[in-house]
Amino acid sequence: MSLAESVAVELVPVEVTGVSVIIPTKDRPELLARAVRAVLAQEFDGPIECIVVFDQEQTHLPEVPTGPGRTLRVLRNERTPGLAGTRNTGYLRASHTIVAACDDDDEWLPGKLTAQLDLLDRYPQASLVATGIVIHFSGRDIPRQAQDEVLTFRDFLRDRRMEVHPSTYLARRSAVVDGFGLVEEEIPGGYAEDYDWLLRAAKTGPVVCVRDPLVRVNWHNGSFFTSRWEMIDQALTWLLRRFPEFAGERRGLGRVQGQLAFANAALGKRRKALGLAARALRNHPTNRQALASLLVTSHLVTPDQVIGLGRRFGRGV
Repeated sequence: MSLAESVAVELVPVEVTGVSVIIPTKDRPELLARAVRAVLAQEFDGPIECIVVFDQEQTHLPEVPTGPGRTLRVLRNERTPGLAGTRNTGYLRASHTIVAACDDDDEWLPGKLTAQLDLLDRYPQASLVATGIVIHFSGRDIPRQAQDEVLTFRDFLRDRRMEVHPSTYLARRSAVVDGFGLVEEEIPGGYAEDYDWLLRAAKTGPVVCVRDPLVRVNWHNGSFFTSRWEMIDQALTWLLRRFPEFAGERRGLGRVQGQLAFANAALGKRRKALGLAARALRNHPTNRQALASLLVTSHLVTPDQVIGLGRRFGRGV
């Protein structure tokens, strides 16, 4: 199916007056400085405004040189605590026509910004522009090239497309503020707020991707506690209600049901986990999350062991 057949959107030229980059942060000054440096070092003839938004904590200006055409601002999130409110604080206060995002522990690689703006110029009907990523975990880099240049709402129902990561996002500010909207602050625990945002964006126009891995996403070791699994269960249940279109995409529905099965297996809710896994496998017979949930409910592995194995191969649960 061609782009014209899959998405009917009026072509709107993009006038780029500058780029505002939002970096949400909380208590990670060294990682933050690295992220800011990588953003301000991008080769781009226009102005770049880097907005660091501190989540419910005292602000401070990172000690990073700016240079000509580069500005650094700090704000404090007074909205809902967490990533969603922090991102929205930055989007609403951005000065330029284009907004982008980077998590405070990730890094933009050289050429990222210009490659995305070139692609947006080719696809002015795009709702969002992303890139491939490099996952850095346990001292090694795992490149994840974007598989497709153009992705639709149906594509994202079917598969989350992990390489379309929040630290790669770039969009028109008008689309974020007045179009598909700000990041949802009501989703339980803020979990999967980026997926919700991605689905809403893709409903209004295609998401286009620079296929090259141009953002380094740094993964860290750590355990998932009971409260975290409960929040994942609530958030994914909320997401399925939010997008009834999942019912028409069995593979995508099975994938989310598999994630729910794994969360409930991690919580020790064996009966619920088995029921969800059965539904997931009927919809998506090779779903790895559902299969992993069966191993956890059988006490053959722990949830942390499954997560650790997935991370070694650059995959999440």
